[in-house]
Amino acid sequence: ELKDLNSSMTTPEMAREIEELRKDCASYTEKLERIKSATNHVTPEEKEKVCSEQKLYCKEWRRRKRMATELLEAILEGYPKSKKQFFEEVGIETDEDHNVTLPA
Repeated sequence: ELKDLNSSMTTPEMAREIEELRKDCASYTEKLERIKSATNHVTPEEKEKVCSEQKLYCKEWRRRKRMATELLEAILEGYPKSKKQFFEEVGIETDEDHNVTLPA
């Protein structure tokens, strides 16, 4: 019983701890209110607009990449050197050279 009493907090220590916890609680409450009252939230309409634009741009990226690949393959059919050498001579950089992938 003596060990328990010696290891427990004293009344002034307990009062300081309670005061610190109240300050923390007040600061978190204030932070929560700031977040709730923020006016810069994204509306569902804006989110949908951005998502549809991203889909459109990704679709266009795929289409252009496919067109460029088909064009380059047609050129390479009659080209005596390798694809890599052709790209170096012409100065073509691919998505794979820069580790870029299309978003899913």
